[in-house]
This record gives sequence, C-alpha cells and structure tokens, in this order.
Amino acid sequence: MADPLSEVISLLRPQAPSTKLAHASGPFRVCRDDVDEVFYCMLLAGQAKLEVEGHAPVNLTAGSFVLIPAIAPFAVSSLVPPPPAGLVSQPVAGADGITRIGTLDGPAEVEMLVGHCSFGSPDAALLVSLLPDMILVQGEDRLAALATMVQSEARADRPARDAVVEHLLQILLIEAFRSTAQPDETSALISGLTDARVGAAIRAIHAAPDYPWTVPELAREAGLSRSAFFARFSRIVGVAPMGYLLNWRMTLAKDMLRLGNHGIAEVSDMIGYGSPSAFSTAFARHVGAPPGEYARMAAAG
Repeated sequence: MADPLSEVISLLRPQAPSTKLAHASGPFRVCRDDVDEVFYCMLLAGQAKLEVEGHAPVNLTAGSFVLIPAIAPFAVSSLVPPPPAGLVSQPVAGADGITRIGTLDGPAEVEMLVGHCSFGSPDAALLVSLLPDMILVQGEDRLAALATMVQSEARADRPARDAVVEHLLQILLIEAFRSTAQPDETSALISGLTDARVGAAIRAIHAAPDYPWTVPELAREAGLSRSAFFARFSRIVGVAPMGYLLNWRMTLAKDMLRLGNHGIAEVSDMIGYGSPSAFSTAFARHVGAPPGEYARMAAAG
C-alpha cells in the first residue's frame, strides 16, 4: 500500500540552500521577518527560546528539533539571561565557518544547527497545507544524527552533493513528521492517516489514483455509511473526499507533465481519466492552463 506521507514529501522536492553551525553566548535575539524559505533548527547544546508568529513561545533544550514548513516570521533568543527589550543581534560569520551571535568572545553557551530549505515543487503551497505548520521534536537521537549529516554534506565539496542533501532532507522531514506528538498541531493529512476509518480511504486513493473512486466506494474502504464517511472525512481532512482525490490527481499530473516523461494521454490514463479530452478540461479548470501549455511552460522555465 502506498505511503501518502512519503509521497507528499518526495513531491515537495526539498533543497538546502543554506545550513550553518551557530554559537551564541550572553543575551541575544535574532529576528527574521523576511522569510521566504522553510526554517529548521537543531539545538546541540544549551537552551534558547523560539518565537514563531501565530504560535506560543517554545523553550528549546539540547536535542530539540524545530521545523517550520509554513513560512512565518520568527525569532530565536537566549533563555538565560533573557535579552533586554528591543535587542536585535547581528550574526557574525567566522573564518572557521561558525556563525557567532551575542557576545563574540568566550565559550559558546548555546550551539545550534540552523538552516533553510526550499521546496522545488510548484505545488508546494498545496502540499505544505497538508503538513503541520510547525513541528517540535524533543529527544530524538535519529533527528540529531540526520541534521548533522545534512550540515556536513552541505558544506562538503563532494560529487553529487546536492542530490545527497536533498535525500537527507527528505529523510529528516519524514522523521520529524513521524515523531510529531502534538495532537493540536497535527496536519490534515496526518490527522486523516491516524484516523482508522479516514486513513483507509486516503491510502486507497494513494494506492490507486487511477481507479474511478466514488464516495460510496471510499466509504466501503473506511467501513462507514456514505453520509457518515463524507462528514467524517470532510471534518478531519478539511476538504470533501472527491476534492481531496482531485487535488491529488492534479498534483501527480503536474509533476508528470513537468518531468516530461509521459504524454498527455498517458498522464490522463495514469490518474484515472477516461479520455485525454476529459483530463484536459479538468486540468485546465483546476490549474488555469491546458496540460500541453503547462508542460511547455515547465520545460521553458
């Protein structure tokens, strides 16, 4: 059976344009409000406070991992001593490759691996909407090891470095989402997957996106009546079952057209449309351009 979470993360195509080791001491506060990439932070030693717009402040301790797929302004500051009001620290890059924050001399009181990753998929907004908008994981050694590998590989000059970093980030994302334990921050996708009835229907959709699914058939997969299934799916996932199916089919279609390995007729058949004309009509209505035009624009861009 297909794993929807792995599929979503793979389609996001994470890339790591920036990753660095930062040492901080004394009172400090680093703010970012011009964020256009996904932020992650692994605290290696000490403690710090993370403030993300729309969320309550979070105290980070050694081993904490935070990832923010939904782009939002944030600030990282010292916990002890707390920074004075209005303090904004300017990170200073050292010749040794370590970025220093706060008091520049003396031993580091806080050590963290911080970075930004971007999502190469033009469907990133849709896919990210299916994932938690902020993830905090405490005490997971596997995440710490993966984050260290991302840092090491990103700073190395090795063959196929970019491909390795991309795959490590995919694993890092999957591990983070697996480890998420906060029910109130669980995404629509993970909420659906963790619901025994709705999860069965989502997995059926991902296992066979080309099948002519109907609400009654998906309800049978879930072991519910049609009305109970429709209401439960819509409430938990935030979109009706057929809307979820359409969004996923169009995401797959755009990815295949962008890669250029399949013709329109093949794509139509692989995502369950009876004819290329029916697929083209649905694609143009959903995307805003016919599949052929979309493929040409993707190849040119």
